[in-house]
Amino acid sequence: QSQLVESGGGLVQPGGFLRLSCTSSGFTLDDYAIGWFRRATGKEREGVSCVNNGDGAIYYADSVKGRFTISRDNAKNTVVLQMNSLKPEDTAVYYCAAHRMGLYGSAWSRVVFYDYWGQGTQVTVSS
Repeated sequence: QSQLVESGGGLVQPGGFLRLSCTSSGFTLDDYAIGWFRRATGKEREGVSCVNNGDGAIYYADSVKGRFTISRDNAKNTVVLQMNSLKPEDTAVYYCAAHRMGLYGSAWSRVVFYDYWGQGTQVTVSS
């Protein structure tokens, strides 16, 4: 059975950092475009970042550019989202998702294009 699992969420003070990891069973992440999404209470799920397969292109939402970094660790079959300079507005449940074909342009942030989803990990930024 193919599935994704996120880890690394938690409670952090504003200005702090967290490192989220996404790993899979049943398939290899390197064969997929991997996206990170988040859903804050009362809001729609939004795209945070994506690393494409094939060309390896990387995308970020404007709200996280310069603070978040996405990367692959193929040896560990893991995609990492390093989140620095966290703000209270980053508080949300964070999900990783996988898409079998490449994603280009704004397609990376479209929920409908992803084939597999993890269960999510809570990130809370609060003093």
